[in-house]
Amino acid sequence: MFTIIGADGREYGPVAVEQVKSWIAAGRADYKTKARREGSIQWKPLTEFPEFAAGSISGLPPAAAGMAPAGPMDAKIYAADLVARAPKLSIGDTIGRSWELLKDHFLPLVGATIVVVVALAVLQAVLKTIPFLGIIANLLLTGVFLGGIYLYYLRQLRGETVEFGDAFAGFTLAFVPLMLGGLVSSLLTCVGLVLLILPGIYLAVAWAFTTLLIIDKKMDFWTAMEVSRRVITAQWWRMFGLMILAAILGMLGALLLIVGIFLTLPITIGSLVVAYETLCNPPSPAE
Repeated sequence: MFTIIGADGREYGPVAVEQVKSWIAAGRADYKTKARREGSIQWKPLTEFPEFAAGSISGLPPAAAGMAPAGPMDAKIYAADLVARAPKLSIGDTIGRSWELLKDHFLPLVGATIVVVVALAVLQAVLKTIPFLGIIANLLLTGVFLGGIYLYYLRQLRGETVEFGDAFAGFTLAFVPLMLGGLVSSLLTCVGLVLLILPGIYLAVAWAFTTLLIIDKKMDFWTAMEVSRRVITAQWWRMFGLMILAAILGMLGALLLIVGIFLTLPITIGSLVVAYETLCNPPSPAE
């Protein structure tokens, strides 16, 4: 049994060796992750334990087991590996898993969503009083808010220990990358829409995982944008269909006013998170 220290600085465990290996395969730990064996007080990198030494996981060093490595990375190679291993995205199954997630964690998800949406709405109302600067600030901070709520849903989906403060983790874990990712992707998408509608639509869908890759994989904003684009492009029409269905659900929620919005919005957010987990955290070949 092992306990590890996650990227957020919190302890997870004690859990069995198989669980730690699954975290490695899913990109939630790597060979540098600090861990200690049950009954010991010494923390050391996973690679120093025989169970997680280089070559012990699917014949590959832990750093190659499907996670974003520390330091510079080749987005093309990383994305190609995900594309090769990812299953076909099922729109129906994705919506279904999102619904199950909402049923299993109804009050936490709805509560966190309401608080984040209200906080963002208040901020936007305040920023509207500042001409031009308010627009830029809104673009910068929206990505930070989204990063937190996405991470909150993602941890619920993975069955991890979740705290309410995680819904605002974007402000503490990846503030600058989330700001830049939100700003750059929004501006470039707008340029695509202005010049020609189709490129703008393509980019809006293709960069849908940017925020999740930043907050979950700790990627820099441009790498996250490029990995998202490459992964989603391989199944662009499926993601487009999922996002259209999610938009329809959102409109139905708007017709039902406040109650409907806070029922359909969690399903919409959950669907994106489930799609991300399916395409960006596919099982390793050995699994």
